[in-house]
Amino acid sequence: MPVPSGPVNILTYHDDNARTGENPNESILKPSNVNSREFGKVGFLSVQGLVDAEPLYVSQLRIGSAKRNVVFVVTEHDLAYAFDADTFAKLWQVSLLGPDETPSDNRGCGQVTPEIGVTSTPVIDLRGGSHGVIYVVAMSKDSSGKYYQRLHALDLTTGREALGGPQTIEATFPGSALPNTKGQVDFDPKQYKERASLLLLNGNVYTSWASHCDYDPYTGWVMGYDASTLKQTSVLNIEPNGSEGAFWMSGDGPASDEFNYIYLLAGNGSFDTTLNSENFPDKGDFGNAFLKLAFSGGKLFVADYFDMHNTVAESRKDLDLGSGGVLVLPDMKDSSGKIRHLAVGAGKDDIIYLVDRDSMGKFNPDNDSAIYQEIPSTGSDNSNGLGGSGGVYSMPAYFDGTLYYGAVDDYLRAFKFEHARILTPAASKTSITFGYPGTTPGISSYGSQDGIVWAVENNTPAVLHAYDAANLSHELYNSKQAGHRDEITGNKFITPMIAAGKVFVGTPTGVAVFGLLPKTAPVRGRPNH
Repeated sequence: MPVPSGPVNILTYHDDNARTGENPNESILKPSNVNSREFGKVGFLSVQGLVDAEPLYVSQLRIGSAKRNVVFVVTEHDLAYAFDADTFAKLWQVSLLGPDETPSDNRGCGQVTPEIGVTSTPVIDLRGGSHGVIYVVAMSKDSSGKYYQRLHALDLTTGREALGGPQTIEATFPGSALPNTKGQVDFDPKQYKERASLLLLNGNVYTSWASHCDYDPYTGWVMGYDASTLKQTSVLNIEPNGSEGAFWMSGDGPASDEFNYIYLLAGNGSFDTTLNSENFPDKGDFGNAFLKLAFSGGKLFVADYFDMHNTVAESRKDLDLGSGGVLVLPDMKDSSGKIRHLAVGAGKDDIIYLVDRDSMGKFNPDNDSAIYQEIPSTGSDNSNGLGGSGGVYSMPAYFDGTLYYGAVDDYLRAFKFEHARILTPAASKTSITFGYPGTTPGISSYGSQDGIVWAVENNTPAVLHAYDAANLSHELYNSKQAGHRDEITGNKFITPMIAAGKVFVGTPTGVAVFGLLPKTAPVRGRPNH
């Protein structure tokens, strides 16, 4: 269990590279003061463009002559912002567009619309450059119709480009997949968006790519860039001789563990049911797989994987894993006392897949007996697992031996662990269900105390909920309780970010800020209309 460790910094999606969603350093917000009398909307950070990425937070960053707590926000209008988290003053704003460029159009796909600029959550390196760096991937196009994907490294204190950036993203990989030039698969920037969050691991920034809807041709790319120089260090295509298999993960980021392995969930696509002598797909095509990647010898490669026995049928029905995200769990002891290294994920089939990271299970055409634990859903409230009927378009959070999952049209459920296995049915659940896309919860706590589960209901208007982490049937607060005072507008795939007594929620026009209400002063900021 994490313990409080000083200033709060939220530098990556869902708080850490394991993607647990927990900030264990929250000393201000407690179950005793999160209620509609003492807690509510205290500000609004107005921006231009949709906020599809999770805001990030740095404590006590020196900007000019003062140290400030700073919130970083990026938008689909290809803009990046820094705001003072306490006064809500805008500290800097920069455009990520090149000369004669605009944000991309939506490429005929309504998933990210009406424009595509910055979709994925950036990542921050406090030691990068001269004053710290925020890495951002931005999409744009010029007046001649050419599209660009670029990796930017922005100085945290000024927003200026650092480390020689930006770096134009280009890639090829050996194989026969389309588009292709002389046996090399080509990365076509107009066919992709960076939906999954960035990962900073072992001196590299990793990107992973999604298509626009299911518009072919596209394949599953993962690329690494040197965090100091922005030079490309690795390229992997998980469909080199197939098609599709890209990475959406509802905005969730690739996860990593203490051994520097990377974990992702692939979308529907080609899977080679003919295996080689090591039980890997014969042609290297890993559609709809739970993947473990390694970087060694200058190459990024699949080190292990799990794919369900009916993977081909699931991909044909668009019931793939790619809609959900991976959470790397802390070490646990099983009933024999053995330490287990586990990770968990779920997708459109509503099945929770708990894998042993040391032996994920690979592929068996007859059954899934090699996986560590698999929890099916019956699609009902009486389910031992997830009870929704619309799949998982979110990722879970983890706190104090409990996994919190919010599937589509299902309750947010709390599953306990015992002897390194998930107990069913859920120990508690919320009183309401969450419509599409379900909910990705965030956790605030002070070590193992004062646990609060925060979840956004993507409704009209949207609703921020706060629940007692020990019992989800105990709702502490929701943003409807004070009438219009705390009202916010919904935005798909948003997860709340909690830092230093405040909760930050992305919306179509900015970031709503919630916190303890002033005793006498009116709420700061303008309403989010």
